[in-house]
Amino acid sequence: MADFRSDKRRKKENSEGGIPGWVHLVVLGLIVALIAFGAIKLVKWNKGRELEQVEVDASEYEVERLDQIFLLPSEKREGHEDDGKETILVLGNDAITYDMSEDGVCAQIADKTGAEVINAGFSGSTMALASPEGEGDYYDGLSFYSIAKGLTEGNVQSIVDSTWGLGDNTMQEQAEKLATLDMNTVDTLVIYYDATDYIKLRPGMNPGNPMDPMTYMGALDSGIKMIQEKYPFIRIVCMSFTFCYAYDSDGVLKNGDRVDFGNGKLTTYLQHMIDTCGETGVSFVDNYYGTIDEGNSADYLLDNIHVNKDANKVIATHFAEVIYG
Repeated sequence: MADFRSDKRRKKENSEGGIPGWVHLVVLGLIVALIAFGAIKLVKWNKGRELEQVEVDASEYEVERLDQIFLLPSEKREGHEDDGKETILVLGNDAITYDMSEDGVCAQIADKTGAEVINAGFSGSTMALASPEGEGDYYDGLSFYSIAKGLTEGNVQSIVDSTWGLGDNTMQEQAEKLATLDMNTVDTLVIYYDATDYIKLRPGMNPGNPMDPMTYMGALDSGIKMIQEKYPFIRIVCMSFTFCYAYDSDGVLKNGDRVDFGNGKLTTYLQHMIDTCGETGVSFVDNYYGTIDEGNSADYLLDNIHVNKDANKVIATHFAEVIYG
């Protein structure tokens, strides 16, 4: 009996001076929690993690435009009578004729600047000639080189005759507009052609003859210099073509930057225009970088090359900002 009481007394003393049982449970729970937390982190690390969505200011990554602006020297205007209004003559091809409504680029420029804008474009035409002296193609008579020559040599009738040869009423109206235009009333001449020269395989340049009118660079250079000599009081502005697509030799539609038909890629022609503008002191407005690219082409292109009204608005707004402030 005494032994039983002694054993009971020892158990009581141990329970009073030892670690309570609930402490063991808490410690065990913490250990389990730590193991579970480590396991979860390990699983997440193995799977990878979703990147956090961060608001990014897109303006920080905008492509820098290559505009280069020249002011017409005041002495060039000496002796020229100002009629008190701004008149802009635009020479080009589908870039200005594909949409001749109020959504077209010429109408948009008029809206943005308040100037009178004369659309003198010819659909399907190019900057350069397809044959020597432009004798083998009616479209050659409507190229930028031929128009510059006709306007400066007093032979605008040759432009009219070319449109009659094509039998296009709209082109005939455009030619008649040029034939009756008094160039002394023109303040600014805008040269705006799309990438048809590149697509129609007009050579970019001729190293042996920089003024060769059968090349993109030669035709532009020659035409500008003819106009500068005949009408020194007119400020000339070249607007570059926009991004476009082209078919490679396998018939696959590709970004023009990636297709070289033997005369250079699309950006090669762009550089030809930039170089010519710099050499002749003519303002250059960049419609290539910062306007349409492969990423937004679905929003701005109607097909491979023609732009929609939204693109026209962007182009006209940029022109008005850099040329007229």
